[in-house]
Amino acid sequence: MLYEELKTTIKKLGFETIESFAHYIGVTPKDILAWEQKDTIPYTVALIVHLLQGEQNIPAVDPLDTLVEECLPLAQLLEESSSFPAKLEEMFVLQKKLNDETNGLNWELGINKFDKEINWLRCIHMEASELIDSTPWKHWKNISSKPDFNNIHVELVDIWHFLMSYILQETNIPKAVSLVNTHCIYEAVSMDNTDVKLIVNEIEKLSYIAFAIQTGNMPPFSGVERFIDQFFKCCKISGLSFSWLQKLYLGKNSLNKFRQDNGYKEGTYTKIWDGKEDNVVMVEILESLENSTFEIIYAKLQERYSKL
Repeated sequence: MLYEELKTTIKKLGFETIESFAHYIGVTPKDILAWEQKDTIPYTVALIVHLLQGEQNIPAVDPLDTLVEECLPLAQLLEESSSFPAKLEEMFVLQKKLNDETNGLNWELGINKFDKEINWLRCIHMEASELIDSTPWKHWKNISSKPDFNNIHVELVDIWHFLMSYILQETNIPKAVSLVNTHCIYEAVSMDNTDVKLIVNEIEKLSYIAFAIQTGNMPPFSGVERFIDQFFKCCKISGLSFSWLQKLYLGKNSLNKFRQDNGYKEGTYTKIWDGKEDNVVMVEILESLENSTFEIIYAKLQERYSKL
């Protein structure tokens, strides 16, 4: 299908512009420009159009190599996704263990071992605010600065810690894995195509969900499902793949345990390591490791901390 033919066809399908169609199928303005320059569209897009038109005949493809090239990333993603349930279970088990050790058993009841109230919804809201501060959203300060995507991803992982804790408070590990698994199959937006304004808007929706649950305007379990869907949408548009999310989670979980073991609650922990925040050091360690486990990351953190 030619690009000009596509423009005519999508109007018949009810799309006002090529941009609205592109947004519907999850492609970027950069992709649209490439279609226009080549006056052709990918086979997979043509297939979507045929399906929307209700046509039963599959459009021909020539050459076959083009189809294979287009579908290969999806095939790789689907193959990788077969490991997602095991990775999710590992993360939920680690999160429960961290919560048990930090807050005491039965933290799911909303009180920790120091008789302090636990409010995961407020935690999510506060982390969302910290993430937004990693973007140049202020109209009065540093308006030309660039977003800190490394920190945006770390803040998303912090939100993930609290979201997992909230999910575990409402259900159990097998059910949690089942709820989350289908949301993990996505292709993260390229870092060159991220829309910072969109990221901020979508992150704020996580706070809206938290507020809706706290004020009784949304049932808690319904909120869980909304949280999961919205969280992974934020990961996708922020360029955070599930694989890197999982690796960052292992790193941050190790760091959180390391902090607790080294005086974080007592206020004696040193958060700046030779001029760098410990989160930054943790990411550097992850980037240097080909294979990451909780134990390996923890040992690397201990090695760096002992040299301060």
